[in-house]
Amino acid sequence: MNTTNSIGIVRAQRAQFDTPLVFRSGAVLPRYELVYETYGKLNADKSNAILICHALSGHHHVAGVYADEPKNVGWWDNMVGPGKPIDTDKFFVIGLNNLGGCSGSTGPSSIAPETGVPYGASFPMITVEDWVESQARLADRLGIKQFAAVIGGSLGGMQALQWSLAHPERVRHVLAIASAPRLTAQNIAFNDVARNAILTDPDFHGGDYYQHGVVPTRGLRLARMLGHITYLSDDAMADKFGRELRTEQLNYGYDVEFQIESYLRYQGDKFAGLFDANTYLLMTKALDYFDPAHDFGGDMNKAFARSKSDYLVVSFTTDWRFSPQRSREIVQTLLHNRRNVSYAEITSTHGHDSFLMEHPHYFDVMRAYLDNVASEVSR
Repeated sequence: MNTTNSIGIVRAQRAQFDTPLVFRSGAVLPRYELVYETYGKLNADKSNAILICHALSGHHHVAGVYADEPKNVGWWDNMVGPGKPIDTDKFFVIGLNNLGGCSGSTGPSSIAPETGVPYGASFPMITVEDWVESQARLADRLGIKQFAAVIGGSLGGMQALQWSLAHPERVRHVLAIASAPRLTAQNIAFNDVARNAILTDPDFHGGDYYQHGVVPTRGLRLARMLGHITYLSDDAMADKFGRELRTEQLNYGYDVEFQIESYLRYQGDKFAGLFDANTYLLMTKALDYFDPAHDFGGDMNKAFARSKSDYLVVSFTTDWRFSPQRSREIVQTLLHNRRNVSYAEITSTHGHDSFLMEHPHYFDVMRAYLDNVASEVSR
């Protein structure tokens, strides 16, 4: 791997919390662990910290590589590093695996100390609000009273927005990318179909498949295939695959014939071998539940009245899962509340996945905004 402008070798860290966490649902998790990574140096007054919130299938490994896994590059390595838009020469950057995840933080596949077996179906239903509270505890552990910025794409953007509502004094800037103030009915429908693929898999066993020594691979594979279609744009799929066949002739059957079919099945199989089905269910439900206006009679303007942050909102023209219209709703709400907000709508062919791509205009917007944020912090 070419490590130019890369963080280089990184390592994961663990933080154990013995103070019970009360979930929004009323459930209580007596103790838990969060796995996280940090990049760059925290300055003397701890004013240069940035929190990266991950999307549905993300995790703590945001940038760099591991010494024993040089090909395991962080999922946002193109964005985070020395001289990159999220510049680790200027900021102390934190990436963590959300509670309920399957990349090291306590989740359904973790062993429950009370029973000695994986939590499975007994793991509490989690919300974006619960994630933010657990993240705030990690910030406390690190001595960070206020973040220079909280940044996230997709579901990560929802977490960034929630930070400015739950802890308005603790975040100066919010960067919400390819996100939405709440899901549309169509998005909830997509999530429900994906979950049903898992829930109806014979190997699911009500969420306690660990004890049976099986994995609901078929359901998780189908859920990922469906999700992946919604992350791409029609133009991107047409440009990359079109109607190209794997062989020179039609087979007139149900086996894989088109290249797009082969690609989706590969992505589904790959994901099913890496990700936990219970975590997928929890993450998609957290997406469904997020609605800051719920406690304000559906009025998003009232929900954001408590915010004190400045914002950068970014959308992408071909993102139909979290369309530019949804980002503009966020902007209108912030303007209504007289918040400082910048908005960029980036022309891109990559659909929802655009927020992960190295696009010059997108990167210039991020760099320019964060350079201004850097000018506010002490050296």
